[in-house]
Amino acid sequence: MEQFKTIMQDAQAEIEEKKSRFIANVYYIENAEEAEEHLKQIRKKYFDARHNCFAYRILEENGVKEKQSDDGEPSGTAGAPMLNILQKNNLYNVLIVVTRYFGGTLLGTGGLVRAYSDATIKSLENAKVIIQTKGYLINVVIEYKDLEKFKYYCRMHGIIIVNTVYENNITCTMEISKNEKENLLKKEQKEIQILKNTVIKEKYIRVNVEE
Repeated sequence: MEQFKTIMQDAQAEIEEKKSRFIANVYYIENAEEAEEHLKQIRKKYFDARHNCFAYRILEENGVKEKQSDDGEPSGTAGAPMLNILQKNNLYNVLIVVTRYFGGTLLGTGGLVRAYSDATIKSLENAKVIIQTKGYLINVVIEYKDLEKFKYYCRMHGIIIVNTVYENNITCTMEISKNEKENLLKKEQKEIQILKNTVIKEKYIRVNVEE
């Protein structure tokens, strides 16, 4: 897959339905192990909650891995509608966990589906949906005099600088799309002296934030 939709950041949202609290936590993940670690932390944090329901979708080399759990809620009222929202929005590498503190009033099947769905949607709005595409993690070495100009260029072209090392020269580690990598080396060598560029690895990188 050349590109896919995911979330920009981890986020949280909370709703209340007939005195039951539904706390939704959404995470960016890349494998099932990361999902299990987040679930472990959630269960520890909300140890006194009645339910910790979850759903996730992970893009793997051989397909899509999906999993959901109602965690004691009536079958099909929690994990399934949460997963359905991820599927309908074509979201990948996302884990959503909705924790419920029971408020004393039964919500019924329809009420549960609505509450878990609303909490999921609200948390995704807070996490913000982005598009990721295949690109590179690269190191670029520049001179000190070019740093501010280089940072400005990166901001204007959506290139993310993930780390900067200051030595005799400056080494910037960046996430960059294939097209932007070509443009940077083609155009900016005239304005900014790029002393060296090294591809660390190919990876999915953020290219656009959806409004």
